[in-house]
Amino acid sequence: MDNLTKEQRRKNMQHIKCKNTSIEICLRKALWNAGIRYRKNVNKLPGKPDIVITKYNLAIFCDSEFWHGKDWNITKNKIKSNTSYWYNKIESNIARDKKITEELEKAGWIVLRFWGEDIIYHLEACIEKIKQIILQKS
Repeated sequence: MDNLTKEQRRKNMQHIKCKNTSIEICLRKALWNAGIRYRKNVNKLPGKPDIVITKYNLAIFCDSEFWHGKDWNITKNKIKSNTSYWYNKIESNIARDKKITEELEKAGWIVLRFWGEDIIYHLEACIEKIKQIILQKS
């Protein structure tokens, strides 16, 4: 059972951001400081990637662990309320992410997906991975 009323839950869900999240901003600032220029939230691409480096056909997604189902087989056991809703929601997010990745790769894009904790705790490694792809494409 949910601890919040329907109205409280609705208000909480309305405040969840889908762009310009803290992990996106962190990665974008690091890319900018590294001299890598990008576009953000490009509507014309499937899935509206968080960061796009058009010169190298590179689409980057910054995925939060909960919403995109990191270690889903372990994490789903921690959900105690409204389980059927959350299972369906997160599993459909996982399936959508997979479909979007396949569509972009089929169209000739390189797709990178970084987990939020990787961006927060291993930012330099994320930047290095992006730089390596840019070097390979140059």
